[in-house]
Amino acid sequence: MTGIEISLAERIRDGLSEMTRSERRAAQTLLANYPLQGLESAAQFAEQAGVSTPSVLRFVARIGFASYPDFQRRLKEEVEAQLRSPLAKSDDGQGGGDRKDRPHQVFAEAVAENVVGTFRHLPADEMDAVGGLLSDPRRPLHCLGGRFTDPLARYMTAHLRIIRPNVSHFEGQPDNWRDQLVDMNGRDVLFLIDIRRYQADLRDLAAAAAKRKVTTIVLTDQWLSPAARFARHVLPARVSVPSAWDSNAALLAVIEALIADVMTRRWGESRERMAAIEGLRGRSESGETSAGD
Repeated sequence: MTGIEISLAERIRDGLSEMTRSERRAAQTLLANYPLQGLESAAQFAEQAGVSTPSVLRFVARIGFASYPDFQRRLKEEVEAQLRSPLAKSDDGQGGGDRKDRPHQVFAEAVAENVVGTFRHLPADEMDAVGGLLSDPRRPLHCLGGRFTDPLARYMTAHLRIIRPNVSHFEGQPDNWRDQLVDMNGRDVLFLIDIRRYQADLRDLAAAAAKRKVTTIVLTDQWLSPAARFARHVLPARVSVPSAWDSNAALLAVIEALIADVMTRRWGESRERMAAIEGLRGRSESGETSAGD
């Protein structure tokens, strides 16, 4: 296996159940503004979290750091990883080292580990909550991704439109998104996909949607998109592979798991809807015309 290192955000989520109340408050404050909150001084972090500075230091020790500077050093390394370009990744020598495996075998192992690791660390409560939101036809759903992830958003939209009504994809340039956002309110759900190198326009859309009380879900990587700070629910997936480009395989696996969840929750209604769609498709393919033609 490739031995992909667990991100700090994943480590924090995994340890939440073992933390004291004050440590959990520090953890949740950091995750809500990750990683910037942790780059402030311990006293500033404590003030923002509403806990004492010793509580922040105990939280840092709980997640495995001997000191606050060590903790901040790790955060800075993750910031560097977030901003790493495809050119920089290709210069990292990620081709498998001295291994004799063929490149495609090394790559396949990394993808498989990404998918397994993603589902191992995904918070079950978050997945359940997101599945419930996506299953509710009374909640209009709007999907959008970034430069390389928007095809996944379109894929998700196409599937969910078959299963339930009121599903759309944000269209056009970022300036056109405001035209669609203006009609959204607290009933609407916005599903964003954003991985490194993160897009400022998706962050800005999430911020604007939050002001309109829209429920935002962000599917992101293990380092967390800046859009995540405005989200009600965050689903982190692993994307790093021995390539100049990150892999979307784990993102797609999460999306397909959510589609399957929605189908299970709405099986009766979805079956009728799918039958109606098939009926329309059959009439179209047979060349039938309406009575008025």
